[in-house]
Amino acid sequence: MTHILLPTDFSENAKSAILYTLALYSEQECTFYILNSNQLKASRISSFSNKLLTTMRDNSLRDLQKLKEELETLNENSKHTFETILSLEDLDDAIDTVLEKYTIDLVVMGTKGATGAKEVLFGSNTTKMFTKVRSCPVLAIPNNYEFVVPTQIAFPSDFNRLCDAKELQYLKNLADLHNSKIRIIHINEEKKLSETQEQNMSILQQYLKDYDHSFHWVPNYADKETAIHDFIEELEIEMLAMVNYSHNFMERIFREPVIKKIGFHIKVPFLVIPE
Repeated sequence: MTHILLPTDFSENAKSAILYTLALYSEQECTFYILNSNQLKASRISSFSNKLLTTMRDNSLRDLQKLKEELETLNENSKHTFETILSLEDLDDAIDTVLEKYTIDLVVMGTKGATGAKEVLFGSNTTKMFTKVRSCPVLAIPNNYEFVVPTQIAFPSDFNRLCDAKELQYLKNLADLHNSKIRIIHINEEKKLSETQEQNMSILQQYLKDYDHSFHWVPNYADKETAIHDFIEELEIEMLAMVNYSHNFMERIFREPVIKKIGFHIKVPFLVIPE
């Protein structure tokens, strides 16, 4: 049984991410936890009556139930069950609470993209979760992205650090869903791989020996986001996955800041795997 957390603000963007996830896990037994965070700051609470606060809470509960019933109708899949959770915490704390209470295998969120003020809403919440959630991967779904079977998953690596079995298991689990091919991307930042890089690459190849995989060297562009996006478009990749190492490739991408760019300008579903 797979347990998946689906935070929602009841937007079309969030609903689109949920529908993608249901299709992605169509053949898997899953429990989906639909979470809505409805916190009000103390300064605002003082201006509301208890009756109004109760009404707002009841409206959120009603919207959660309505969404659950809609998903059950649209998704007549006996392998899927839905649970609803209303939290009065902010989104960060609400997700932390659910992760502690339940054995969550994946968090899925939509991203609206960097469109002015909207960037600081759900889009930034999504990219913040990339570094905040450490117990399971986070999957970001582009706005209005319709489900396409992920026949190929791009997996960037600089080979400077060994991917351990646990980290790669998340990637394997994803590939197993639809027998996806794994395309390992290395951005050419050096003329020759070091001995450590060669060793890590060899171990990675062994870990993936039972999976259809290949290694690809791409030019060292001015920024890594462009290199990754160009590779995705050229090979018609349907999903991107990365391990979020500290003091390594992902952190350098954040400083560039490519991961934030990818989070906001994502064109395919993007899985961020915790270290």
